[in-house]
Order: sequence, then C-alpha cells, then structure tokens
Amino acid sequence: MRNNIETISSNILLAAVAFALAGFSVHGQSVKKKKKEATPFSWVSPASGWKTKSLPKNIRHVTFKSPSMGIDVGYYVYLPKGYETNKKKKYPVVYHLHGGRPGSESKSVSLSTFIDQAMRTKKISPTIYVFPNGGPMSWYNYPKVKNGQGEDVFVKELIPHVDATYRTFGSRAKRGIQGFSQGGRGTTRIIFKHPELFGSTAPGGSGYEPEERIRDNDGAESERIRFAPGYDAWSLAKAYAKRKNAPPLSPLIWVGTKGFNYEYNLKFMKYLDELGISYKKLIVPDAPHSTKIIYEKSGIKLMQFHDRNFGK
Repeated sequence: MRNNIETISSNILLAAVAFALAGFSVHGQSVKKKKKEATPFSWVSPASGWKTKSLPKNIRHVTFKSPSMGIDVGYYVYLPKGYETNKKKKYPVVYHLHGGRPGSESKSVSLSTFIDQAMRTKKISPTIYVFPNGGPMSWYNYPKVKNGQGEDVFVKELIPHVDATYRTFGSRAKRGIQGFSQGGRGTTRIIFKHPELFGSTAPGGSGYEPEERIRDNDGAESERIRFAPGYDAWSLAKAYAKRKNAPPLSPLIWVGTKGFNYEYNLKFMKYLDELGISYKKLIVPDAPHSTKIIYEKSGIKLMQFHDRNFGK
C-alpha cells in the first residue's frame, strides 16, 4: 500500500513538473509559446520510424541496469568502422548531452550521420560517440521526482559502464563531453563540478539565462521548479575558479548568432574572463538555435576540436 501511495505521489509530481516546463523552451531558455501536450518520460526511449532508417549502420541502441534505480537505462553508442575487426585497438570517447526536457537518448542521435561522414572521409580519427538519456530534468539531479538523478546516472553509472563495456581508454585525456541547449547547460555544470573526468569539453547553445536565474533565486528556476542552491553553471564555474590545483579546463563554447541564447552565451564568456577561466569559442554566423544547422555549417570544427585534444 505504501509503495502504491509513493508511486501515485511521484506521478503527481512528474505531472506538475511537466506542466511547469510548458512555459520553457525545450532548448533551455524561457520563451512564450503555445502550450502543448507534455512528452512522457522514460529512461528507455529509442528512436522509431523514419529516424532510425536515416542512422548509420554502426550505431546501436543499448540498455544497462542502473545500480541506483534498479531499472534499465537507454543510450545510443556509435562504434567507428574497424571496431569489430581490430579487437586490441582502444578509442577515445565523446558524450553528447541532448537538449530539451524531459530526457531521451534519441533526441540528438541524428548527429551521428555527421560524425560517421567525418570519420569515413578521415577528417577526424576513429572515436566512440555516446548519446545518453538525461533523465526527467535533463542532466539535473532532481530528487523530488522518483528516479530523477539525471546527473548521477550519467556521471556515476553510465560513464563507468561504457568504460567497462567498450574499448575506451578509460582516462580523462581521452574522454570528451559536449551538449547543446539543455545539454549545454548540463555540460557546463558537469565539467566545473567534475573537471577530473573530461579532457575535452564543449558546451553549445547553452541556456545561461535560466542558469543565472537559478543562481539569483536560491535555486529556483521557476515557481514550481527548485534545485539546490549553487547548483547552476554560474556558481559552479566560480567554485571551480577558486579551487586549488583543479584539473585545467578550456571549453569550446559554440553557438549560432541567430540563436535566442546567443547574447547570454556572450555574457557567460565575459564571466569566464572575469574568473580567469580560459575558453575557446566557435561562433557560427546566421545559425539559429539548431544543432543540425550548426553541424551543417561548422560541425567539423567541433569534432576536430575534440580530435586535437585527444592528441591525435
């Protein structure tokens, strides 16, 4: 009986969260738009229909059992050509954090077509790419919702699982992270909170305005959504800057000039300047808030950024 009550309470809270998110763009910035039916969340959310037909043959959907939740969690993994034939070769790995809320591993998996083409034309070295599921609040730990620890599932469970399952180097130097919009927000928070994990970092099109709002309102993103105080990109960057002997970071911040997050990305860069944190930037002219269009215009520069950082 108690479990039933807890399940009902969790479902009610999930519905409230979905309603609260209706006022926010799935891309990570508040905008006014018509309400639409909330997308139901699942920790296993593979692509279907036409989307799967357009994916490269060497990308696969996989699940693993979450130790903390006791349920399956889905992700996509791109294995470069030659992975199955050369059993001794190890590969660097890049994690791409999707945008939008709630999470789904299928949201950004179409980027694998650009990645596959770049590797087949030898513009970048063979690399494993992983497309995870960000959880109900997309890369945030949100304990108010059952199984809502999106960051912990990624950092503490998926990354060790990938290193144990595939022939990665299992080292910071050969591990990269990037993300766009909500995924850019998540990437920024995670790299400054866990700088020991990633040697190549690239947050893109990040919604730094709501991150600033969380900082300035004691953790509150909105009336209904509240995170722990200090659990935002601005506060975590500042905390990182104050750390002694912290592993060095020099993220590539990528954004389109016509994206609605563009000005706040510039503002965040100035903030990093004030903190003395080095960074690089990839400004894509005339690109809107779209990973697809940014990849069409300048995706190879982003991929080659990781390639250089991996020391190839």
